[in-house]
Amino acid sequence: MGLIKGISTRKLESIQGGMAQFYTPQTSNETMLVQIPAGNIDELFVHHFQTDQLLVVRGSFVLVSLHNRQYQYTLLSEKNPQVLTIPPGIPHGAINLSSENCLLVNAVLRHGESHPLDYKPMKPPLPYDLEQVTKLLDYQNYKILALSNH
Repeated sequence: MGLIKGISTRKLESIQGGMAQFYTPQTSNETMLVQIPAGNIDELFVHHFQTDQLLVVRGSFVLVSLHNRQYQYTLLSEKNPQVLTIPPGIPHGAINLSSENCLLVNAVLRHGESHPLDYKPMKPPLPYDLEQVTKLLDYQNYKILALSNH
């Protein structure tokens, strides 16, 4: 299943410099460090004049986004460095079912003044499919285990 129209993911490009790996920074108007607590299931919220560019630096979480009364679940993890971009107008929230907090960077692009309803939680119109979220997390853990056994 593809991402909701407008949401995109992009692998980070990097260069090796000695023993360090340098990743391309994201252009932004504002950079936020965000912590998603362990065991967290957010309600949805929407931004009207802002684009989020999310990069997980520690842990993992599942982004839930809503389009045409259907949810899409996207796993973001430190194990797979990529930037997920959420344009204005797309309801989204975070689910972290793990026992560890998730830490991410949000390189925000501003397209105007904040709207009064930005960041205001919206009750999800349908219950989240936590079984699908668990499957995503289980699949990630299976891949990590398989790689570590080689």
